[in-house]
Amino acid sequence: MKVKEIMSTDVVFVDATARVAEIAKVMKQNSIGAVPVVKNGRVVGIITDRDIVLRVLAENKDYHSVPAEQIMSNDPVCIEENYDVDRAAELMSEYQIKRLPVLRNGNLVGIIALGDLAIEQIYMDEAGEALSGISRGISH
Repeated sequence: MKVKEIMSTDVVFVDATARVAEIAKVMKQNSIGAVPVVKNGRVVGIITDRDIVLRVLAENKDYHSVPAEQIMSNDPVCIEENYDVDRAAELMSEYQIKRLPVLRNGNLVGIIALGDLAIEQIYMDEAGEALSGISRGISH
């Protein structure tokens, strides 16, 4: 099965200049814990709710003025839509991540989450392996 067959296509993203307060609202409105950061059509980063807590609130930064590009994780691991779901699980495990932006010719077209793997009964083993790798720690 290909990534494009189980990815979410209604992916929400923000611009690199978006302020943290705006990003937090987007996360709340869409019930999501991570949002890709896009600049000129390309994924340049990803911000999680944890990033907001650790890189803004814990450092007493003004969340109304801090832009995404100052707190995002740069160059996030992404996957092309035509890769096998097995490869997505391997990447999640290897890099200890729960979400992968999905690309078509370098442009964002979706997102695949660990939960997407778990929902597909066929991929329960892959989801378990990915979660095990995430829990174990980065091995590269």
